Amino acid sequence: MFRIRTRNRATVRTARATAAAGLALAALTGVAPASADALSVGSGSVDPGSVHSVSVDSAPEGRDGRSARPASVSGSARISYAFSPNDEIWFTVDARAKPYSRPLPGTNSPTGLPTDAVGTVRYSHRDAASGKVYSAEADVDCLSTGGPVATLTAVISSDTGNSKERIGLSIYQGSGRDGARLGFSWGVANLDMDADQKPYQPVVGTCMAPAPFAPVLRGGYTVHHVELEAPKTPGQ
Repeated sequence: MFRIRTRNRATVRTARATAAAGLALAALTGVAPASADALSVGSGSVDPGSVHSVSVDSAPEGRDGRSARPASVSGSARISYAFSPNDEIWFTVDARAKPYSRPLPGTNSPTGLPTDAVGTVRYSHRDAASGKVYSAEADVDCLSTGGPVATLTAVISSDTGNSKERIGLSIYQGSGRDGARLGFSWGVANLDMDADQKPYQPVVGTCMAPAPFAPVLRGGYTVHHVELEAPKTPGQ
C-alpha cells in the first residue's frame, strides 16, 4: 500500500529519465533538463470539505472567440483505492488556468507556459485499521484539460514532511454509468532507476500525472475544457 513518505532527494538521474523529462519543456521553452537535485514526488492528505458534483456549464466567448472563462476543474470526492479498499480517501480540488502567469526569464517562454494555473488541492486519507488520518494541502501550479479529462500538479504547502514537493493528479469527470475517476502520482509507484539501478521516486513535472485509475465512490468533479492559448507576440 502506498502512502505519504518522505525521502532524500535524488542526486542521480539516468540518461533515459533526463531525455524523457526534457523533451516537452525543451521544445516549448528552449530550456535543457535540469539535474535531479529538485523536488520529487510526495503525497499528502487533507480535509475533504464539502461534497458536490456539478454539471459542465457553457461559457460565453471572449472577443477573440475563445471562452471568456478559463479552463478549470473543481469538486470533492471519495475514491476507491485498490491497495487500501477499506480506507477513506478524499480529494478536494479547486484549480483554474492562468496562462503565462509564471515567468520563465531567459527562456523562449519568458512570460510562462499556457498551462500555468492557480488553486488548491486538499487530500485526506483515513487508515481503517488504525483510525489515523493523513492530510495535506497543495498549491496548484499547472492545469491541462481535454474534454472531460484534466491533469494538474500542485506543490505541497502544508507541514507534512513533504513540503514543497510536487504531486500530480488526473481527473475524468464521467457521466451517467461512466462514472468519475481520479489518479494520483504516488498511487501506482512513480519510480525510476538511478545509475546504480536502484529505484527512486523521480521529480513530478508540471501537469504530469498517471491515468485516472481510481473510481469515485461519492461526490464528483467538474472539468471545464478550454483550448490552449498561444502566446501573444508584441503588438498583438
